[in-house]
Amino acid sequence: MNNLLKRQTCSVLKWAFANLAQNNLTPSKTTIKGTGFSYITQNPRFYGRKAHIQSHDLIKDNSVIEAQDALIEYLHSTRNLQYVDAENISRNSPNFLEKLLKSVENEKDAKQSLRRLFCYHPINEFEPFFESMGMKPCEYSSLLPRDMMYLADDQRLLANYHVLCEYGVSPNKIGKIYIEAHEVFGYDHGSLLSKLNSLQAKGFTQSGVAKLVSSCPNVLVNDDFLKVLEALTDVGIAHSWFEENILEENSYNWSKILEHLCLIKGLCCSNGDLKELLYNNSTILLEDSGDTAISLIVFLIKFGASIDDVLTVFKQLPQIKIRVFQSNLKNCHQFLRDIEMDDDDIANIIRTHSHVLGSCRLKSVKTLLNGLNSGKKRLCDIIKENPLELKKWVIGKKLKALPKSKNNFSEEKIRFLSTLGFVENSDEMNKALKLFRGNGGELQERFDCLVNAGLTRDDVAEMVKLAPQVINQTREVIEMKISFLVNDLGYNVSSLVKYPAFLSYSIQKIKHRFAMYKWLTDRGKVNGNLALSTVLATSDKKFVRVYVDRDPEGLIVWDKYKKQFFSDEKAV
Repeated sequence: MNNLLKRQTCSVLKWAFANLAQNNLTPSKTTIKGTGFSYITQNPRFYGRKAHIQSHDLIKDNSVIEAQDALIEYLHSTRNLQYVDAENISRNSPNFLEKLLKSVENEKDAKQSLRRLFCYHPINEFEPFFESMGMKPCEYSSLLPRDMMYLADDQRLLANYHVLCEYGVSPNKIGKIYIEAHEVFGYDHGSLLSKLNSLQAKGFTQSGVAKLVSSCPNVLVNDDFLKVLEALTDVGIAHSWFEENILEENSYNWSKILEHLCLIKGLCCSNGDLKELLYNNSTILLEDSGDTAISLIVFLIKFGASIDDVLTVFKQLPQIKIRVFQSNLKNCHQFLRDIEMDDDDIANIIRTHSHVLGSCRLKSVKTLLNGLNSGKKRLCDIIKENPLELKKWVIGKKLKALPKSKNNFSEEKIRFLSTLGFVENSDEMNKALKLFRGNGGELQERFDCLVNAGLTRDDVAEMVKLAPQVINQTREVIEMKISFLVNDLGYNVSSLVKYPAFLSYSIQKIKHRFAMYKWLTDRGKVNGNLALSTVLATSDKKFVRVYVDRDPEGLIVWDKYKKQFFSDEKAV
C-alpha cells in the first residue's frame, strides 16, 4: 500500500512540476522527501527580462519566416508567378516584409493574418520585386508603375528579367540595370538575348558578359563601349582584360573612357607602350572612368613634367589606386611647401621623384620636426640631396633623431664640384653646395649629357659655373631642350656656351617665344639673326612692346601661340 501511495504521489508531483515548467519559470532542482525523486523545476524567484527578450526575438524571427512563406504562397498560388520568382522575391525583400508585419496585429500567427490581408488588400507586387532586384525603397519609389500593381500585367518586364537571370546575371544585380538601362525591360521577345549574344560574339565568355552588364548596364543601350573595345583591340588588348579588371560594384562612363583613352593614346609613342601601360595598371583608364588619371597628368604638367616624365610615372605606378597615389602626391607637395622649400626645388622633386612621393603617406611636419630633432631648413637639404629619404618618414614607421651635423652634403657631391675647380672648404665651395641640386651621381650624369651633346668639358664646366641651374634639371629635360635648339631652331649646340641660361627656361616659353619670333621674321618685322639671349631674356611686356606691336596682327598671334604652348597658365 505504501508503495502504491508513493507511486501516486510521484505522478502527481511530476504533473505539477511539468505544469510549472510550461510557464517559463527559471530551473531549480527539487528533491521529494521520502521518495528519492529529484526534478528540475522553474523557480519564479529568478524570472528575468533576458528570457523575455529572447522569447520576443524568437517570435519575431518566426513571424518573418511565416511572412515570407505567406508571400511565397500568395505570389505563386494566387498570382501564378513561377515558384523560383516567388521565393526569390519573398526571401530578398526585408523592408517590404517589415512593412507588412506592421499591419498585422498578431505576430504570433503572422502567416494566417497575412493570408486574410492578401484576400482583402492586394499588394503592389512591384515593391518587393524591385527590392529583390537590389534596389532600395528610395531608389524604386519613383519607378513604380502608376497604372499597374500586378507583375503579371507587365509580361515584357518579367520576360526580360528571366532572360537576364537565365543568362547568368544575379537577380540582386538586375536593379542596377533597371535604373541605368530601363528601356531594355521593354524589349520585344528575343531582342535582349540577341544583344547579350552579340556582346559574347565579340570574344567575351558568357560569365564575362554577365559581369559586364551587371557593372555597366549602359553597354546594352549605347555604342560607346564598343568603340572603346575596338580602340583597345587595335592596340592588342584582349577581351579578357575587361573581364579581369571590371568590378561589378563600380560604374563606368564609356563615353568619358573613350575620350580619355584617346588622350592617353596621344601621350604614348606606340601601341606597345599603351598596351604595356594598361596591362600593368588598368586603373589608369578604369578608375573613375579615367578622370583621376587625367587630373594626375595635369598636376604633373603644371610642374614642368614632359610627356616622357608622365609616361615614366604611369609605368612606375605602385599597385594602389590612382586616387590614393594622387592624394599622396598632393599631400607631399603641401608638405614641401610647409617646410618652406623653394618653388623651383619642389617642382624639380615632383618632376623627378613623383613615383616616390605618390607612394608615401607622410607624417605631419610637426611630428617629423619633433621626432627627427631637426629644423625645416635641414629637412629641405636632406630631401633635395636624396628625395628617397621621404620613405623613412611615412606613417607607421618609427623615427630616429638625426645626428647632429654642421654639414650634410655628400662626399660624392663635393668630389664632383672639385672637378669643376672648386676648392674644398672654401666659401665658393659652400655656396656651390647650396646652388647645385641633386646628389653627385645625378650632377655628373647631367654634366656628361652636355659633353655628349658636342661640347668640351672645359666649356661645360664654365657654363655650369655661370648658370648652375643648367644641371639642376633632369638629363631627359636637358636632352629635350638641346634637341629642340639644334633640330627645330637650327642653332649650333656651341651657342649654349655663350648663353647657357637657354637651358633654364621652360620648354613652353622657348617654343612660344621662337614661334612668335619666326612669325615676325617671316613678315619682315624683325631681323632674322637675333641672339638667343635677346629672344628669351626680355620680359613678356617688353618683348610685346618692342617686337610684337610692330605688326597690327602681332598681339592676336602672340595670344594664339600662348594658348597653344601653355596648356595651363601656371605651367612651369
